[in-house]
Amino acid sequence: MDEQALAIAAAAARLIVEDGMEWGPAKRQAVNDLDLPSRTPVPHNTLLESAVREHIAIFCPDTQAQAMSDLLVCAVAWMQRMPHHNPFLTGAVWQGLATDKSDVFIQLFSPDCKLAHIDLINMGLRLDSTEVTGINGRDVLTLSHVVQLPGFNWPTCVHWVLYDEDDVRGARKPKRSGVNGRASRGDLLAVQAMQIGLEMGDIN
Repeated sequence: MDEQALAIAAAAARLIVEDGMEWGPAKRQAVNDLDLPSRTPVPHNTLLESAVREHIAIFCPDTQAQAMSDLLVCAVAWMQRMPHHNPFLTGAVWQGLATDKSDVFIQLFSPDCKLAHIDLINMGLRLDSTEVTGINGRDVLTLSHVVQLPGFNWPTCVHWVLYDEDDVRGARKPKRSGVNGRASRGDLLAVQAMQIGLEMGDIN
């Protein structure tokens, strides 16, 4: 395997785990940190995921497992509060790679996105809004709220990405990603099963 790609992946993994960087920026920062040309090809996410898992296993297995447990509790609690909007967990928490610096990403495949927005407002949340490119290539609204989890040294941001109900068809397709073959997202039952697996020492 390309030693340069491995070095970039290892450097990026450290930034992701220890500094909470997103994967894309972490790859670019790793290239810079290694004094490589800016046009240097960056490793595929599958290689980076392996590097992240290795970094966690070597440097912070116990603290990462506790952070995962706390973040899953947080995710389940919010998903249970939005049952009529078809919540799915995605991102680092769903992939089992989250640390205490990770955000929680919940996709809502709602029959009424405006109502989903109103329901979140009616919870008394202070929401920030932005638009991101969604799974179908269209811009979708993302609502974000900051929470402070017990035992965490810094706040955690919970993001709700609002999709139309019809988009759930594509979301439910058995598309697999990453080295462990996990689906790209999981519904409430899948997340609760993940909690049980973590308690039994099997996050994969």
